[in-house]
Amino acid sequence: MAITKSAKKAIRQSEARRERNLIYKNKIKKLVKKAKTLVSQKKNEEAKKIMPDIYAALDKAAKVGVIKKNNADRRKSRLTKFIERS
Repeated sequence: MAITKSAKKAIRQSEARRERNLIYKNKIKKLVKKAKTLVSQKKNEEAKKIMPDIYAALDKAAKVGVIKKNNADRRKSRLTKFIERS
């Protein structure tokens, strides 16, 4: 357990950041899962319609530092290829 005042504050800060970051990560996961489910059900047009939402969520997460920019770009690219192939 943290002893110093600064260590206790660091724990509070890291917990707050973790909760904030999880909001972004969970939104991305939910949208990607929804898109993959639609593709598996052969509903490609609906999957393409939620692509802008996924792009926005990934870009926002990269902007605020939850994930890196290249990570967001790679995910967008792979998901787009996945949807286009099906």
